[in-house]
This record gives sequence, C-alpha cells and structure tokens, in this order.
Amino acid sequence: MGDTLESRTFDAIVIGSGMSGGWAAKELCEKGLKTLVLERGRDVKHLKDYPTTNMYPWEFKHRGQVPYEIQMANPVVSRCYAFREDAMHFFVKDNDHPYVQEKPFDWIRGYQVGGKSIMWARQTQRWSDFDFEGPLRDGFAVDWPIRYKDIAPWYSYVEKFAGISGNKDGLPNLPDGEFLPPMELSCVESYFKDFVAKKYKDRHVIYARCAHLTEPQPIHLEQGRGQCQKRNLCQRGCPFGGYYNTNSTTIPFAQKTGNMTLRPFSVVHSVIYDDKKGKATGVRVIDSKTKETIDYFARVIFVNAASFNSNLILLNSISSRFPNGLGNDNGLLGKFVAFHNYRARISASYDGFKEFRTDGRRPTSAYIPRFRNLFKQETNFLRGYAATFSGGRSPKPTDTHGLFGESLKNRLSGTQELGPWFVGSQMMGETIPKEINHLVLDTDKKDEWGIPLLKISIGYDDNEDKMIKDFFDQMTEMFADAGFKDIKTSDSKQAPGLDIHEMGGIRMGHDPKTSLLNKWNQLHSCQNVFVTDGSSMTSTSTQNPSLTYMAFTARAADYAVSKIKRNEL
Repeated sequence: MGDTLESRTFDAIVIGSGMSGGWAAKELCEKGLKTLVLERGRDVKHLKDYPTTNMYPWEFKHRGQVPYEIQMANPVVSRCYAFREDAMHFFVKDNDHPYVQEKPFDWIRGYQVGGKSIMWARQTQRWSDFDFEGPLRDGFAVDWPIRYKDIAPWYSYVEKFAGISGNKDGLPNLPDGEFLPPMELSCVESYFKDFVAKKYKDRHVIYARCAHLTEPQPIHLEQGRGQCQKRNLCQRGCPFGGYYNTNSTTIPFAQKTGNMTLRPFSVVHSVIYDDKKGKATGVRVIDSKTKETIDYFARVIFVNAASFNSNLILLNSISSRFPNGLGNDNGLLGKFVAFHNYRARISASYDGFKEFRTDGRRPTSAYIPRFRNLFKQETNFLRGYAATFSGGRSPKPTDTHGLFGESLKNRLSGTQELGPWFVGSQMMGETIPKEINHLVLDTDKKDEWGIPLLKISIGYDDNEDKMIKDFFDQMTEMFADAGFKDIKTSDSKQAPGLDIHEMGGIRMGHDPKTSLLNKWNQLHSCQNVFVTDGSSMTSTSTQNPSLTYMAFTARAADYAVSKIKRNEL
C-alpha cells in the first residue's frame, strides 16, 4: 500500500504502550477499532526480550551491581531501587533524554513497549470514596467528577484480567476487589497485625494486594501466563508471566484481534488540531531513528505517554485555536502536579519468635492503609499516609578471622545463626496538588528531535513535613507498644520523583474553568482526545495508582467506542 494517506489513517491512535496505553490498545482493538499504537522506544516482546530473566547471580559480570562509571553518568536513574545490572536496560539513561530541573526532581522512565509495567512494584489497591471525596471536603484541589461507584465495576473488570492476589478485608477506606488467594505473612507480620487489631480499632495491618498470579484462572492461562514462582526477579521480565505487565497481556490481546498496528521508535511531537473541523485529527510523529516527520490520522486519540510526557505532548500541541497547548483554555495545563512522599522510614528489632525463620521469597509484604483524617480532620496536616510493613531475619555476621581454604569454606557453608527479627515500615504520603508545582516547556533547550525539553518545578511543603512527623510519632508508638526494640526513624530527604508516582497536570473535574478533563477523561474543549494515565489525576490519594489508571482507561475506551458508534465523536 506504501506511504499513502489511507495507510496512515486509523480509527484510533494510542500514544504510549505502558500500563494505561496497553489497556487502551486492548479495549479499542477488541471493540473493532483499527488502532495505531505509538511507542517512542523499542519493541519488547514477552519472553523474547527479557535477556537476564533466567541468569544466575554469578553470570552477571558485576554480580548485579551497576558499575561505578555508569552510576556517575546516571545520577538520577541510579537512585532508583530497581536500576541494577539485571534490569538497567529497561530504564532511560540520564543523558539520552534530558530534562530541566528547576527544582530537584528524579524523573524515572522506561521507554519501550510495555513502558514501566515491566519494572513496576506491582502493588494494587483500589481507591475509596474517602479518596474521591477528599478534595471537595478539604478544599485543596477541585472536586473529582466521579465517585467510587462509577469506577468500581471497572476495577473488577481489570482485576479479573490482570490477576490480583489479596484478602477480603472489609475496610471502607480500602475496598475489596476480585482477588486470587493471598500469600502468607511472616509470623512477626501476623503478630503485628493481630496486635494492632486489638489495640487500635481504627487501624489495620493487612496483606498488601499485588498483581501476581497465585492461582491462575482460565483467562490467565489464555494469556499464556503461569503461576508466580516467587522468584522476586520481576524487574527482569517474568518468563512465567507470573506478574502483570503489558507485554504478556494487553498488547498480545490487542495484537491477536488483527486491529492493532504497533509502531515503536515513534517520538510523538504533538496532537494535530484542525481549526475548521473543531477537533483533533491526528498525531505528528518523528521517527527516532531517521528523524523523519510523519502525520497519522484518526477519529479518536488516547494520550497515555505516562504522566509528564502526556503533559509535554499537549503543551507542545499548538494551534491557532490552542496557542498555549491543546485543551489549555484555562491556562492550567501542566499545573497542580503532585506525587507520593516516600521520604520517611522506621525500623526496629523484635526478640520473639526465635524458633521461626523465613524461607523462600515473596513479592509483597504487609500494608497499613491510611488511618489519619479519614472521618474527620484530626491533625495539623491535610490528608494522610499509608505504609508498608515487613519483617524478617538475617544471619548474624560470620567470624572468618584467620580462616582460609577448607576451614573457611566449612565455616561459610555451615548452618548460620540467625539474628533477631527485623521490622520496618515506609510511609507513602499524599501530597497536595498546588499550582506552584508545575511543568512547562523550556523556551531554549530542545531534544535531538527538536522538541522542547520539559522543565519540572516541584517541591515539598510544610504539609509533608508535618505528615512525616506524625508518621514517626504514630509508628514509634505502635512499634513500642508491640514490644519492638531499637526503634530508629530516618528521613531520606530524597527529591520528589523516586516514588515514580507523578500525577496531575491534565486533571479531571466538573468545570472547564478549573480542570482539563471531564468525568470520561475527555478534554473539555477537544472531546475526541482522551487522557487516562497519571496526568489525569485530580489528587493522589495514598494508594499505588496503577490499578486506577487501568480502570480509568478501560472505562474511557468503552465510552469512546459507544460515542463513535452513535457518530457522536
């Protein structure tokens, strides 16, 4: 067919192939739309392109560590917990895709088919009405245009397909989902769970819900996935498909419909807006290898480039109708961005359960849902925090002084004495979307494709500091009451970004004067463009956000197709 207008015209275009883009592709293709999926990075196919997935530790040249020269050349991404020798090929290197830090921000990215869904932490909690109603109640953002009842069936829809392990906990602040059987908590985690339940009626320690197949269902077998083997090597890509990523699920399901065209190495320059037609007509792409500019056309466009890149694309989508960026009539595009505060940690030891040890691995832990400011404002800070909780035992240091040869080998290979149980918790705090936290395009600096660099200006405020103090106070009290010893708190002072939960800038809302998107994730002023990734979030809650992105995307795609079928888009 060659390079004709017809060959570049589709029913739908999806920008991005990660957590939310994969869902847009699957849903649109399964509903019959010829869909072009644009990915700025390379193709990564399940199984085929996981080069380290079955390697033993001794097969890595640096035993899993990142060489010093690579760390020095990549100070930002090197701070990410998963940037190790076994997975660093899935991460964007600092110099390859620069950005401008007006304030320190660690922007962690994965440019390939599957995006960061290959390396994510796989924690999946639903939001509740405490989260969707929070901004209206507290007045720190605009009101969400939806409530839990609007998204609940879509949570169920994506959970059944993805496979989520969890318990039915019956908590109003953390709704139950469609769960596969849970994995076990350790004895010290179970002890703390029972202790908190007896001592604190408003607080709970639960098994942390996660996107792992503990008991595959027919839909998972249809995907070609198998049971999680608890290897804890997930960031490499799983050969069993034991955890959810786009590469093993939504993209192959979109592909098998025959309706998907996947184009990697496609850097999106902008969304094309037709002033005469009063709608978006396509997407301008720059081939990352040849630097050729190509325009593709479609009836509906889903922007799922990951939160900050989606902001960048819309900011760069300039027309006479939208001189300040697509949909940006109110000047709020790129503003009110927020993130999760991961700075605070607490650790301790416990002398009990010396007859027990942990054996094997587990890809999750215990979880403490938010308990502050739920039913009323009870603290000197807005909103609240959730927290991880985990416990285990490590061998005591082995004394090898003066030993060598066979005696050294025998000492190291012998049964090692274990130390006391260690316990720890990390806060995941909600930050307040503020206009001062914003993204803009740099007016002078451009990337190698001629696209302006993104300038990020995001920082903490005293609400985060007050929240950290409360976390330290409450968790110290809970740890001490439970009999934990050697309690230590620490504030990492890390820059925003390492949470990898950046959200906002293209927020949802009721009013076009104060928001960019309506309740269906449509741009108020350009209704054939949908944005369903993290950029659409009005507030951040305390839960890991990926499950909500998936649900939003499936819901918006269903709505978009219904509008197309009625010839209303």
